[in-house]
This record gives sequence, C-alpha cells and structure tokens, in this order.
Amino acid sequence: MNNPSILRAGDRGAEVTALQTRLARAGASIEVTSIYDAATVTAVFDYQRRHGLVADGIAGARTQAALIGQLDPRALTQADIDAAAAHLDCEPAAVQAVIEVESPGTGFLWDGRLRILFERHVFWQRLVARGIDPATLNAPASILNQQPGGYVGGAGEYARLAQARAISIDDAMESCSFGRFQIMGYHAPALGYLDASAMAQAFATGEAEQLAAFVKFIALDADLHKALRNRKWVAFAKIYNGPAYAENLYDAKLARAYARQAAATEAAA
Repeated sequence: MNNPSILRAGDRGAEVTALQTRLARAGASIEVTSIYDAATVTAVFDYQRRHGLVADGIAGARTQAALIGQLDPRALTQADIDAAAAHLDCEPAAVQAVIEVESPGTGFLWDGRLRILFERHVFWQRLVARGIDPATLNAPASILNQQPGGYVGGAGEYARLAQARAISIDDAMESCSFGRFQIMGYHAPALGYLDASAMAQAFATGEAEQLAAFVKFIALDADLHKALRNRKWVAFAKIYNGPAYAENLYDAKLARAYARQAAATEAAA
C-alpha cells in the first residue's frame, strides 16, 4: 500500500474519521468525531500496545497498515524498543523520543527496498583517503562533490549509489547511510559488521536489526550514552545533531517527545 499520512493529536478530517472508525471496529471505545483528540491518542496507544507495535499514540503508516491487516513483519515493535532500552540502561520512553524526533517514518521504501541516502561529499573524502584524485574521474557532480547535496530521495538514491559503485564499490557503500536510523556505511566495522555491504544486507532483514546497530552506535559514545540515560536533551542533541541543534530546536523536540511518551506509558500502566 502507498504510505498514508501520519496522523497525530490535533489533526482533523476524513483520514481521522477513517482511523477512528477502524479503531472502533478493532474494539476501541471511541466516538467518531473526525478530530484526533485525547481519546483518539489513548485508543491508538492502547491498540499499539495490544498488537506489539511501537506505542506512541501516533497513527503512522505501520499502525494504519495493521488496522487493515497489512502490517510489515519487518516493522519495529515495542519489544524491540524495550530491549534497546534495557541494553542502554534507560527508559523505553527515552528511546522512543529519539526515534520519534531523529528517525521518523520507516526503514524501507514503498517498494520494500532498504531506505538509503547517498552522500556525495563523503564519497569525495573516501576516494581522497584511498589516494584517488576525484577531480580526474570526470564524474557528475550529483555523485562526486566536495559539498553536500545532490539528493533526490526515495528510490532515486539507488541510481546515485549505482553510479558511485561503478567507480568504487567499497567507497560508494561507505558513503551511503542505511535504514531508519541512517547509519553511515563507514561505521560498519565499529558496529560489528564485516563492511558496509554486510551491514546493508543485515539491515534489509528488518528494523529490529537497524535499531540494534543504532543502540551500538550510541553505546560507543560515552557522552552520548550518558546524555540519553540521564535525559539531558541539550547535551544529547548537541552531540547527535551538531552545532545546528539549537537552531532546529532538536533539544526541545526531544524533551516534548519524551514527556509525551512517559505520560502515555504511565497512563497505560
């Protein structure tokens, strides 16, 4: 199915009507108001918990697919998040907040392929490190450039990656990010994979594997790990998002997401 709109608190309209109708059919005690109100948030959260989905009260593509019997078996589950939190010695709500803010959406494209993003400036750097002068390759700027950019998104990124692989397979794969958490290929050895290609193959099995790699990524950075455990969102965003974190309000978004997730978990308990 094509990805539906992500529905959340405050939304109104026909899509919310359809969501509420499906929730009611699934057993929720909910009135069809066409408004994504507090009762709808609770109904979605309860449905997600009962069906092993990531419980965040937001009706994303996965939740809506489950309501019509089309859940992707490779989807992230609440059990995956609970396991990640246990590994990182932090609250599941903290892990869910990071996922909601930093990695919304899914780890796969509509056609089932792994989500990727090719970084042309990293490709330039990897070739230089190998002793190759990129300026002599006569490659298009869309795949080889000292500046970031050239993105086309979605399935189009596979065409860019293919062009780069024609020059150097290993460097191209190391210059690409993979999966829901967009982990760069050059991190593969540090995360326990033979190389970037092996990491991509593992990620293609499901979002649980993608999350497991993300957990390792956080655990490898002591300061990032400490910030997550202690819910120090300014420190976390500063490390994870870089200097522009404040401009983009990542710390505030993380704090709000955590508060919402923690409140929903407490209410469910």
